[in-house]
Parts: sequence; structure tokens; C-alpha cells
Amino acid sequence: MKMVAMHIMEGFLPITLALVWYAIAAPFWVKGTLATRRLLREKRSTLLLLGAAAGFCFILSALKLPSVTGSCSHPTGVGLGAIMFGPWVGVIIGTIVLLFQAVLLAHGGLTTLGANAFSMAIVGSFAAFGVFKLSRRLGAPMWLAVFFGAAIGDLATYVVTSIQLAWAFPDAVSGFAGSMAKFTSIFAVTQIPLAVSEGLLTALIMSYLIKYSRSELDELGMLRQGQVA
Repeated sequence: MKMVAMHIMEGFLPITLALVWYAIAAPFWVKGTLATRRLLREKRSTLLLLGAAAGFCFILSALKLPSVTGSCSHPTGVGLGAIMFGPWVGVIIGTIVLLFQAVLLAHGGLTTLGANAFSMAIVGSFAAFGVFKLSRRLGAPMWLAVFFGAAIGDLATYVVTSIQLAWAFPDAVSGFAGSMAKFTSIFAVTQIPLAVSEGLLTALIMSYLIKYSRSELDELGMLRQGQVA
């Protein structure tokens, strides 16, 4: 079993697969960039919230915790931005964070940026946003919907990373399925409690923002009168 991490490190993937993940991520980057430009043009008052979401994502996803067999896990932090600004903006927040971490912290890599962006910035953002919206429609209070969204966004990232690694390094005997089982079992030890912790922290941060940045959140369409409990 190779040493693995939730950010796939520089040079870890075969170059062909690294290019495939870049190609898959590229359309999301284009649409996400357009959505972010529109947000900055039409809702300038939310700029500080955007910066706060990016900072939250950077700090959380840079926290590497050791797991078993020499691997490591970390929170993702993408849920907050995706829930507040939508998944397309979340894609750009997550990708910029991954780029800075690869360059400044040697956490992840440039050749693996496409793969890492797909698992964390793209799948993580859409999963967090989708679960949050579904939870609200089912009547969940704001804090619980945020908790579920952030936690599932984290877990979705870990599942997709496991798929990516299993695709790149199938088991010699059991193939993709066996490798997938090994990678998911490695990450699950630390990633499941991390996802719960990230959900709780994100819900706490959102409660603070509702209290002190209500007008900005209302401009983003997150809050509806009488439905923020």
C-alpha cells in the first residue's frame, strides 16, 4: 500500500491520469470563474465574506492529521463557501486554496491540481451545497443543514480521492474494487470524525455570520424571513 494523503502529492499520479483530471476539471473552472466574476460585479458588499470563506478553507484544509500506514487526513473547508455563494463559486475558492497550498506549503501539487480540485473543490462544493439545500427543503434548521452540508462535502471528497487513487493504482489481485476498499478503509479511520468536526465548526461559524453579517447573507439569498433557526 502506497503512502497516501487527502491532497494527492506532486508526481504521485501517472501523467496521463493527471492530464485527464485537468481536462475534467477545466469546464468547472471556466463556469466557476464566470460565476465568481458576476458575484464580484453585482454583490460587492459580500467581498469580505468571500475572503473569510477562502481563509476558512485554506486553514482547515492545511491541517494534516496522521492516519494509519503513513497516510494523512484533513478537513476540507469547502462547505462554508459553497453553502454561502453556491457551488460554482465554491469551485474557484477551493481551487485557489489548493493552488496556494501546492506552491507555498508543498501540500498537494501542480501536476495533481486537476485531481485534487475535482475531489475537493468540485465534488466537495456540489455535495455540500446540494445536501444543505435538500436539508432546508426538508425543514431542517439552518445550523443542522449547514452541519450536514459541510460534513457530507468532506466525506464526498474523501470518497472521490479514494476512487482516483484506486483508478491509478489497482490492486494486483482484486483490481480496482480491492484497491478502493483499501484506500477508503485507510481514510475512514480519521476522515469520518474529521467530517463530523468540520460540520460542527462550519455550523458554529455560520451562526456567528448570521448574527453579525445578516445583511450580506440576505443579499446572497441565504436567509428568508423567519427561516434562519
